Amino acid sequence: MNCNNWIRQGHRWLSIAFTVTVVANFVARWWGEPPALVVYSPLLPLFLLLLTGLYMFALPYAIKRRSGRRIILQR
Repeated sequence: MNCNNWIRQGHRWLSIAFTVTVVANFVARWWGEPPALVVYSPLLPLFLLLLTGLYMFALPYAIKRRSGRRIILQR
């Protein structure tokens, strides 16, 4: 498995972790004032999702630039 596949798979798992932490945050708030660890727990997966998402967004542009040609989409 190459690096791009690892990043895509990691992005998928990070999205699951982010969703779980957000749901846990809502459940904790329903019971009362949650501790700071619960409140700030979604920030780490969110930051990592930002990094992997930006990498995947820029990847086609980097490949196109490296190859020196333009990809023409057919209609």
